[in-house]
Amino acid sequence: MALAARLWRFVPLPRGVFPGPRLSRAVAGGRGRGCGRRLRGPEVMGNLGAFKRSLLFSALPYLGFEAYRLFSQAAVVHATAKVFGVEEILEQADYLYESGETEKLYQLLTQYKESEDAELLWRLARASRDIAQLSGTSEEEKKLLVYEALEYAKRALEKNESSFAAHKWYAICISDVGDYEGIKAKIANAYVIKEHFEKAIELNPKDATSIHLMGIWCYTFAEMPWYQRRIAKMLFATPPSSTYEEALGYFHRAEQVDPNFYSKNLLLLGKTYLKLHNKKLAAFWLMKAKDYPAHTEEDKQIQTEAAQLLTGFSDKN
Repeated sequence: MALAARLWRFVPLPRGVFPGPRLSRAVAGGRGRGCGRRLRGPEVMGNLGAFKRSLLFSALPYLGFEAYRLFSQAAVVHATAKVFGVEEILEQADYLYESGETEKLYQLLTQYKESEDAELLWRLARASRDIAQLSGTSEEEKKLLVYEALEYAKRALEKNESSFAAHKWYAICISDVGDYEGIKAKIANAYVIKEHFEKAIELNPKDATSIHLMGIWCYTFAEMPWYQRRIAKMLFATPPSSTYEEALGYFHRAEQVDPNFYSKNLLLLGKTYLKLHNKKLAAFWLMKAKDYPAHTEEDKQIQTEAAQLLTGFSDKN
């Protein structure tokens, strides 16, 4: 009911309908069927206890009916909010996300944190994670938000296992939590992360971001230092592993699905070619990353890194 009350402002109301309970004419003091027989003064004064009992027993059936009526109305409003209100909330949330209004988006979606809608929940997981990554967020707040994001993503997945976005954000959030749980948990989580990225790609092969993230997974394990590999072998019989060739395949696939969708994909294409000692193609992709229009702080950081790598080329030549 609390959710229904908050959703009133999103639900179009017919003329003459007001968001809240209204008193019947009888209760409000007007004439109506609920008025009953008018008691005379002597009757009331002569037996006050009887009057109270009479009033109580007379009111109970009416109050029961009113409670049922209000509950039924609330159920209808809640259902209407589900059909119409959630769509409007999602539209507003997507607008705020595209506009870079991270804090406003988080404030909007946390109003519906008890929702059972998977689309709302994975967006809330994303918003929580974005707030955690803001420079003004303290380390203590960041940790709380990271775990909060994982909980929302987990609930989104429980509500709809066919949502590619729920799988994607669940994997991302598990990866974030690994930073607080040590190397053993992080390596163990790697299997789960890969599984959910692959499921997201299976459910939506046209989502370039999921494909890109699978490429990052491969790149991360391809460049894992020898001492971490040794730890992984001690902890797991078959630790996760990958190659730069696999990573390159995913980065190219993401670019084919949605060309120039993300500056980091361009950067990683360049860096992966560097790892494979192909300087010509590395320079091509790093130049594209350097020239990518900077819309976000991350884009600016990527431009700087790409420029530094390209400068390294010219210095060696």
